[in-house]
Amino acid sequence: MSDPASPLPGPFAGPLVDPAGLAARLDPPGDPAAPVVIDTRHAAAAAGRPVVLDVRWNLVGPPGRREYEAGHVPGAVHLDVDGDLAGPPRPGPGGTGGRHPLPEPGHLQEVLRGAGVGAGSSVVVYDAGDGSVAARAWWLLRWAGFPADRVAVLDGGWAAWTAAGLPVTTEEPRPEPGDVVVRPGAMPVLDADGAAAVAAGGVLVDARAGARFRGETEPVDPVAGRVPGAVNLPATSVAAGGSWPAPEELRARLTALGLGAGRPEGAYCGSGVTAATVVLAAEHAGLPVVPLYVGSWSDWCADPARPVATGPDHLGSPA
Repeated sequence: MSDPASPLPGPFAGPLVDPAGLAARLDPPGDPAAPVVIDTRHAAAAAGRPVVLDVRWNLVGPPGRREYEAGHVPGAVHLDVDGDLAGPPRPGPGGTGGRHPLPEPGHLQEVLRGAGVGAGSSVVVYDAGDGSVAARAWWLLRWAGFPADRVAVLDGGWAAWTAAGLPVTTEEPRPEPGDVVVRPGAMPVLDADGAAAVAAGGVLVDARAGARFRGETEPVDPVAGRVPGAVNLPATSVAAGGSWPAPEELRARLTALGLGAGRPEGAYCGSGVTAATVVLAAEHAGLPVVPLYVGSWSDWCADPARPVATGPDHLGSPA
């Protein structure tokens, strides 16, 4: 472990941090010839070091917790999308919120405190996919009141960390409970009526795969199709493999869809997870904050009275 008195990097300059940047925050530079050895017992608790959240999760397949137990970033705490980063689903025509609604603020506060998040903590989140689950965790922390310069997504995720040859452990940390206070509402959200209004008079981005957007298939929700008037930008095409493009590239793609032009905006997906990719991409590109329809398609299609569109959009939806 390097000298704990070494200066730590400052606040995050944007919504992303690369593996070297995270390693530097966990193990500040002392002797440049010394190997990186991250103290898993104290990395999150030491002054200035970020809390690292492992949010690996699979819609279908083995639980992310199993992957975490097989190896993770030293000091990282695993949080589950279903149990920790969302409230219980409220399905059916009388329900609202979709498959991954917002968690109750008190529950989220308890989860974050249990992970060692304090009132002054900075937080880094990562996943092992296309970055969308980490983006949901990033968005949720921002919604809970975290400033933009105190929460970031690990660019490239778990794959980039391991490819860089950085330390991996199976040791689970026992963080001291934090004292963070969740102050909900710091990021804008849409409900179904709001999403319909945006689609009619602005730009509503559907972040699902093109086949689901066009209504050709629906592997999860009971109805295939999309919100009428939405345009498609699959989250998997935004940050392939979890590595995010340069801001100027993202800006070109997003403005081509009509974002950043001063019209009403919003993003949705199947259940409010992958659409957070669009929100993060807009921030990384220097565009205004895009409101998230948290309930997304799983909320929209729960009401049979809501209209459904199929086929390509007017821009020609991606494959």
